[in-house]
Amino acid sequence: MGIGSCFAALRSGLFLFSALIASSAVAHAQANDLVAKGQYIFALAAGCACHTPPKETFHVGARAFPIPFGTVYSTNITQDKATGLGAWTDQQIHDAMVKGIRRDGSRILPAMPYEAYSGMAEEDLKALIAYLRTLKPVRKENLRPKVHVSLFRPLVTPLWLKLFGRFSTPPSKTPQSGVERGRYLVEHVSLCGDCHTPRNFLMVPNRALHLAGIKKGPFGEEMRSRNDIAELLLTGTKPDLDNVQGLMAELIEAGYKNMKKEDALAIADYLKSVPAIKNKVE
Repeated sequence: MGIGSCFAALRSGLFLFSALIASSAVAHAQANDLVAKGQYIFALAAGCACHTPPKETFHVGARAFPIPFGTVYSTNITQDKATGLGAWTDQQIHDAMVKGIRRDGSRILPAMPYEAYSGMAEEDLKALIAYLRTLKPVRKENLRPKVHVSLFRPLVTPLWLKLFGRFSTPPSKTPQSGVERGRYLVEHVSLCGDCHTPRNFLMVPNRALHLAGIKKGPFGEEMRSRNDIAELLLTGTKPDLDNVQGLMAELIEAGYKNMKKEDALAIADYLKSVPAIKNKVE
């Protein structure tokens, strides 16, 4: 091989090496962008606060939720392979979030709001799962439900879903602004209806009183403007300059406080577009 051929081969090799480096850098940057997007969606979802017991280690589960005939506990969502999501595939996490199906194929009790999450756009779910992959693994065993009815999960859950379940078709693209963005966040990401819609003794939401408030909920008062609502979501400050307490305060601290102002205003615009419902909340 002549000197010219050697130089040509060297140039070709350097070009290929540079292309590989550039491709790797682009892929790395895209992965970082996806995780950053997922972190923001995680904040919009209030940091999945249901998986963090008050004043305990983040995301390890074991938070108690009363249900008919017993109590269930949230699960460990850290990347621990034995007790968390570390050994789960992305598809398995996806199916748990939007279909309520566990890794072993069993049904998750509808205390987990997978019906609402079923309306989340695929691009947001992908980003959220990418962020979940970054959660530091913490070993903590998941607590078994305490129920007073034998075979509660395999028998009652399918029946409840058949009678009362309401899954959604996700949008092809994430709404980006305005009332439609606010509706999307309220219904399928931030899940405001979970705490602000009355339920009966079987935990079935009263659709006629959607977002109309509950006795133990944080929103008993009427908000005065879209800016008031946005300010409450971002800082926990009510129009009378008092601060919210309880679960709403936890959700703000866990994630809502990191919401962009425009998203808080979009939520406010959607909430103000919901028809007024008279529901006296004590």
